[in-house]
Amino acid sequence: MPLAEKYFTLLKRHGLKKTRTRMSVLEVMSKTKHALAQSEIEYQLKNIADRVTLYRLLISFEEHGIIHKMTDHAGISKYALCHNNCNEHEHHDEHVHFSCTQCNQTTCIDGAVIPAIPLPEKFKAISYHYSVNGICDSCLNQ
Repeated sequence: MPLAEKYFTLLKRHGLKKTRTRMSVLEVMSKTKHALAQSEIEYQLKNIADRVTLYRLLISFEEHGIIHKMTDHAGISKYALCHNNCNEHEHHDEHVHFSCTQCNQTTCIDGAVIPAIPLPEKFKAISYHYSVNGICDSCLNQ
């Protein structure tokens, strides 16, 4: 399936209209193997959307289960496409995020076993955030 059709299908599945900005953000995010900060997405869009529009779009994508958000070792919010069938009611992208302290890239580590967290009675977890800080393979081999 061509990428543009894939993005359109994704937006349609989540009840969102196809717009140039939405399609462009999906394209930018799908071309990288690591999570992106809003400023990185904004830079790659080259004036397609202003900062406020992009911020609102990212919030909307997160609320609809298209992307998930994590915070890196420096406290910067980063965004990555959801790999599972997430939706507006729940995210299934509970996995480890590796944040490199040298290049500042954050990578989703799928497949890492996450332990069950015993919660007190009548507590309900809404989301989990697991992160590992360290030095990535690229930085180690420089």
